[in-house]
This record gives sequence, C-alpha cells and structure tokens, in this order.
Amino acid sequence: MNFVLDSLMSKYKLKIVYDREQASRVGISERFVEEPINGALKTLCRQADMHYWVDADTTIYIVKSQEDVRLLKKKAALDNVHPEVRSMRVRTETVANSEVIPKVDKAFRLSGRIVDQISGESLPGAVVSVERNNIRATTNADGYFTLANIPSDTCVISTSYVGYIPDRLSLKHVDVSQKMIIGLSVARNSLEEVEIKGKRNDGIMSTDKRKVSVLQISPAKLAELPNLGEKDIMRSFQLMPGVSASNESSSGAYVRGGTPDQNLVLFDGFTVYQVDHLYGFFSAFNSNAVKDVQLFKGGFSAKYGGRLSSVTDITGKEGNQKDWNIGGDLSLLSANIYLESPVMKSGTLLLAARKSYQGPLYNKLFNQFNKTTTTATPNAGPGGGRGFGGATAVSTPSSYFYDLNAKYTVNIGEKDLLSWSIYQGDDDLDNSRDITLPSFLTTSTVSSGPSITDKTTYGNLGSSLKWSRRWNNKLYSNTLASYSTYHSDRNRSNTMSVTNSDGIATEVTSGTIEQNKLQDWSIKSDWEYQASNKLKILFGGYGSAQDVIYKYSQNDTSTLIDQNRKASVVTGYAEAEYSPVEKLQFKGGIRSTFYDQTKRLYYEPRFSGSYLLTDRFTINAATGRFYQFMNRVVREDILSGSKDFWVLANGTTIPVGSADHYIMGFSYETDKYLFDVEGYYKNLNDLTEYSQRTTGNRRSSTLEEHFYNGRGYTSGVEFLAQKKAGKYTGWVSYTMAIARNQFDAYSADYYSANQDARNEFKSVNMYKWNNWTFSATWIYASGKPYTAPVASYTVDNVSGNARTYLTISGKNTERMPAYHRLDLAATLDLIKVDSRKTGSISFSLFNVYNHTNIWYKEYTIYNNQVITSNINYLGLTPNITLSLKWK
Repeated sequence: MNFVLDSLMSKYKLKIVYDREQASRVGISERFVEEPINGALKTLCRQADMHYWVDADTTIYIVKSQEDVRLLKKKAALDNVHPEVRSMRVRTETVANSEVIPKVDKAFRLSGRIVDQISGESLPGAVVSVERNNIRATTNADGYFTLANIPSDTCVISTSYVGYIPDRLSLKHVDVSQKMIIGLSVARNSLEEVEIKGKRNDGIMSTDKRKVSVLQISPAKLAELPNLGEKDIMRSFQLMPGVSASNESSSGAYVRGGTPDQNLVLFDGFTVYQVDHLYGFFSAFNSNAVKDVQLFKGGFSAKYGGRLSSVTDITGKEGNQKDWNIGGDLSLLSANIYLESPVMKSGTLLLAARKSYQGPLYNKLFNQFNKTTTTATPNAGPGGGRGFGGATAVSTPSSYFYDLNAKYTVNIGEKDLLSWSIYQGDDDLDNSRDITLPSFLTTSTVSSGPSITDKTTYGNLGSSLKWSRRWNNKLYSNTLASYSTYHSDRNRSNTMSVTNSDGIATEVTSGTIEQNKLQDWSIKSDWEYQASNKLKILFGGYGSAQDVIYKYSQNDTSTLIDQNRKASVVTGYAEAEYSPVEKLQFKGGIRSTFYDQTKRLYYEPRFSGSYLLTDRFTINAATGRFYQFMNRVVREDILSGSKDFWVLANGTTIPVGSADHYIMGFSYETDKYLFDVEGYYKNLNDLTEYSQRTTGNRRSSTLEEHFYNGRGYTSGVEFLAQKKAGKYTGWVSYTMAIARNQFDAYSADYYSANQDARNEFKSVNMYKWNNWTFSATWIYASGKPYTAPVASYTVDNVSGNARTYLTISGKNTERMPAYHRLDLAATLDLIKVDSRKTGSISFSLFNVYNHTNIWYKEYTIYNNQVITSNINYLGLTPNITLSLKWK
C-alpha cells in the first residue's frame, strides 16, 4: 500500500499522512483507470480495513480510527494546526523515532482548552470527561477546563460539543505536564466512512442531562432549519420545548409563561434590551458574529440575576486565529457580510454588518400577506350586541434595519486575555395604513376613512471590555466593564377629513407620541475555583447604574407622563457545585442585591441537583428566588393593541417584581435518542401593568394614567423526544401550560395572561442526503387571550360635545383562533474537494399552506362606531439565501 500512496502523492501532488509501518503490511491488487481520487481512496481503504479523512488544508489522513487523525497531526506538526496545539507532544508506537514520554503512575491534574480545529476559537460549554470514571468538567466562557485526580496516563479523555465531532484521546500519548489544547471539527467535516465511537450529537440542539432546564444551540448548524429571512439564533430557540413559537412577530423568548422582558439577554456580557428586528421577523443578532448560545429556562445559577424568567447568554465570535477570511449571506430580504482575521501574532479581529432592503419580493410579500381584516361594530347602548361590516385596511410597511458587530481579542502572555466587543442595531418601521369604510359608515360630512400613522424607530448600542485571567490550574477570573443603551420612539395618530356645512374640508388629527430611552453602565467580576473534581466554587460581584426616560404625549400637546428615573444596584454572589458521590451532583448558592430606590437588600437563594439512576436515566430538580428591578411594563390599550415600555421599579407604584421557581424532571438518553420530561411552577409577585382610564361623569371627565400591580403564576409540563444522530435527526415536543394573573384593578379572580398558550406542539425534522439537508417544522399552539370592546355608546359632555365610550369584555376573556403553520427548507452545502464547507444555498417556504394567523387586534372609534382590524401574520412566504465564505 505504501507504493500506491506514494505514487498518488507524486503524480497528483497530494499531501497524504499515514503510518508507513502499518500500511506496509497491506497488499493492494487494484488497477485504477480514470478513477476520481476519492473513489480510489475509498477502494484502497476498504481493502485495508482503514478510513480516510480530508482536512481543511487538503491534507489526507489514512487512519484505522478517528483518534489516529489527532496522533498523526501532532507528530507531523502540520502548518494548519493552532500554534498552541504543537506544544502537545504526541506519539504512537508505530511511528519511528518518536519522543518517549515518561510514564505517569500516580494521580495527576490535567488542564487545557477546547478550540475549533479550523479557526482556533475557544468553545465554551464543551464537556470534557475521563472515560469509565466520574471525572468530568465543562469549559468556561473562554474554553478552559481542569480535571483533577486522574488516576493514570492510561486513561482516555472524551470531549464533546454540540454540532462538533466528539474527540477521544489516550493520555499515554500526551505530556500531561503541558497545557493541553484540543481542537474539535464541525460535524460536517467527518466523512461517512469514519465510524464515530461513543456518544455524539450532530444536531442543532443539545441538552446536558447534568444541568436543569438548559438548552444549547450550535450556530454552525442553524442554516439547516427553515427560516423566514436567514439563519436566526433567537427564532431557533422558539422550536424548543418550553419556549413559545406562536409569537411570530417577536424574536424574544416567551419562556415558560414569562414575557420577553423577564428574559435576561446578554451578548458578550452586556445587556441587550431589544432583541427584535423588522417586526420580529429577524432577531437582533447576526449569526455570523455568534459563537455560542445557551438558554437557561429556569432555576438558573446565582451568577445571573435581575430577571424573573430565564437567561439567554450569547458569546460572540473572536475571529479566526490562523488566517483571514471573508463571507456573508444574501437573501431576498437582507444581506450581511463578515470579516475575520488574525492581528499580528496574538490577536484576532471580527467585523460583521447586516442590513435589510426593500426589493420586489419585500413589497410583494407585505402587499399581499400583511393585510388587515376589518369589521365594524354598529352603535349600541350599554350591554348592546355585536355587529359586523366590511371595512378594510391595508398595511404596507416601509421599513428597514441594520446592525454592526466588532470584536477584538488579544492574548497577553499565556495567562491573560483581553477582548473588546461592540454592537449596534437600529430599526425604522412604518406600519401606516388607510382604512376604507363600508357604505353604511360614510356620511355627507365624512366620506373617507381615517389615515393611520404608525411609525416607530428603536435600537440598541452595547459594548464591553473583558479581562480574563487564568491565575493557575485551579483559579480563573473574568472581569468586565460594559455600557448598554436602548431607545424607542413611536408616533401613532389618526387623521381624517371632515367637511363642514360650508363644504370646507379640514383634517382632524388625534394620536399619541411615545419616547423611551434607557442607559445602563455596569461592571462585574466572576471567579471560578476548581478545588477538586468534586467541588467547584463560583463567586463574584456586580454593580450597575441605570437611567430611564419615558415620555407619553397625546395629540402632540398634552404630556401625560414625563419620567426620568435613575437607580443603581450592587450585587454579590457565591455558589458551590458539589458531587459527593459518583452519581449525585448539586449546586447551591446565594445572591444578594442592594437596590438604592427601595434601600433594601434582596436575598435570592438558588439550588439545583441531578442524580444518575443509571448511565442513561437521570432525574433533576431546581428551585430559587428571583428579583427584577427594571420592568418592561405592558400598557393595556384596548384601541391600538397592548404596547410596552421600560421603567425602573420605585417600590411604590412600580414595585420590585419577584418569582419563585420549582422545577423537576427526568431524562432517558442513549447514543442516538433522548427522552425528556420536565415540570415547572412559577409563583410571580408585584407584576405591573399601565393603563389609561377616563374618570368622571357625563358632564365632566378626565383622562388619567395608572400603574396597576398584581400577581400571577405559570405552570406546565414539557415532553421532548429527540433523535440526535444519523441521516434523519429532529425532535417532537409538547408543552401543556397555564399562565394566569390577578390584578385587583381588573378583578378579584385570576384571568389568563396575555402570553397564555395552553397547548403547543412542535415537530422538527431534518434529513441529510449527500450535500443536501431537507427540513420541515410544524407548529400548533392554542390561541392567545385578549380583551375586546363588545359595544359602544355616546354621551354629551358639559359643553354639548358628543363623546363615544366603549363597553369592553372581561379581562382577556376572548381567545384568538389557534395558531399553526408548516415551514419547509432545503439546503445545499457547497463543499470543496477537501471536504471544506465554503457556503450553502437555502430554499425555504414559510407558512406553506398559507394559514391566516392573527397577530393582534386594533379598534378605531369612527363616526360613533367601533372598527375592528385584525393585524395578520405573514402567509406563504418563499425565500432564497446564499451563504458564502472565501476560505
């Protein structure tokens, strides 16, 4: 076999790495005529009972097992390997002149870092374990891990990370006194001929059975899912159990009956307050700038605080440490581009930019599918019945968004890492429309319907500077200073033409203007101390200052609200992860926060634990107290739909919200399948809603604004069945849940919360065929509750002017129709002959059977009538996305 391989290398200028002694024992009797290289390699390997692997730099490895690829790489010291990797001295018994590493017979400590094999970027949240032993660790935010008390160098280290090929490494080939750098490859780089031993997860979603209510997503695999515009981090979470998928107009996470403002969203350590672009059809995060995403659905660590429901922790890409690269995506709705490059010897730079544009498809989509269906309720006295007419309103948005990402990372020596990250994103939305009235609503003085102006601009700006230091094998720290700001401006008004008795037409305008601006400065320091394999201690501190401005004006003249509040919090926390016996692991901690607006200390105990009944069957539980000092309160507006804005808790009209989580579940996992059931209950106190109320009588009335306070609870059970590996992968999930609130201002009884969805079923299916990936998702959800006018009546005030009032239903006693849709996609990976993926072409169909799902309802009082408008979600929406990268 040596002669054949040497001939191939000489004739075709190939770079083939193999064990010559092993290959010399294999005889080949095969003649190739005009045979492709890959075909010849398949035949040779089949006869030799071996496999081949083509690396990103076109190097071909002939191996017996996957582990041999690593050994051959280290011995050959290939140029494409990260410089730190070459510090690992690896040998095999069959390679001559290899360096002899002293045998280690006593227990020792091993530390290192897990990185992407191609780019050299660190991989946070990777699991590193010693096979057939209870020694296990998870890499931190910068990819570092420590394993203590490894019994001997005959052990095998196993490494896994969602979307990457699992790695196995025998320590007898490693100098354990050196820092270990393990490079993992994206699953697409594995050839079908190579048999992967042990557990694997080639899918998009990962759940760690040792962690309670945690989901992890692989950004590298997102393109395989059906999508509206492009691969999307936040929307992908909506396909997971416990996260609502029927909020099509929001990329925000409605987690276990919570609202998006109750979800803490961190990007490289700074808080992002608005996670939507373009009516929620896109999330605020460019997937080309994202390395890792974790969603903590409840019972989360004492490290996180300030929110009642969940945490989404996003880590941005650092950039390629080995070579420059440029790439991007182009769809029929948006375009983005990114650049990554090494900077001198120890730094990396990532730049990414994205923008939507209004091409022919954009206009066609919104003209055809974003129409409102309008009905009219004829005048009726109090308690009168309902009636319907045929008015229509067409909404053709003229909108766009853009966002920018930049990140610079530099290694200072072997122990220190500095990184600076910045993000900016802005939206300009115009949902203005004209209403065409039915004939029975037109009069001699009013012949045309109102023109509705609905313009909104909003955006985020955030930046962080982080210093990471590995003090020794046991102690690691992250210290970060950050700044984040959010702004939102909305102008909503109605303009109608009224003709007087002299035939003179005048325009009458009424409406509201809202302005909301938030600034957040913070500094925090997180420390990890790995005392042993059984005990890890986390501790740290956090301080922040917020400044929130909110103005609400009516008719551009009357300012109803003019708030400018400032607040600061100081927090400390400590937590211990302890595994007293092999199968039991628990985590207990306390978080304490001082809030200057209430001059109080708030204590938040947290606890979670897991127990392995068998290697496959795990039970887990979690509980904790959580506080929220900044709220995005809902403004109950029956006419124009519920809106919201950020305010600071003041301890009086806006209290500090609190929640108690209780979670319990079990899972059963094999190499290919995962079955998981989890139940939860959340008790919520000091919730806040805002509303306007007209007070007085028929002769005198006043418009007032109120903050209403209440409480609530959410409970539910989540079921998940997932196939993790093979040509067909995917999952089905079902969530049965309740979300109810009680506000004294509305009723003494509990009612369904706005986000209450009793049943949600999701089916996610993916099938790989050669370079194609076909996917289909189907979503069904119970309709959301809402409050609606049931009648209108007119009274004359003291000046003799008539005014129309509404009689409304009970709070959220009405229900939208059920939500459901089918999405399909096909993705073709563009693969070079060296097996490197250089891009893809995706074809997607959103809402394939064109089902009409209602977004929200608006009500307009016109000519003493109530006009109801159904604002609909998108119907059938095709899209094409081309993704390319240079290298």
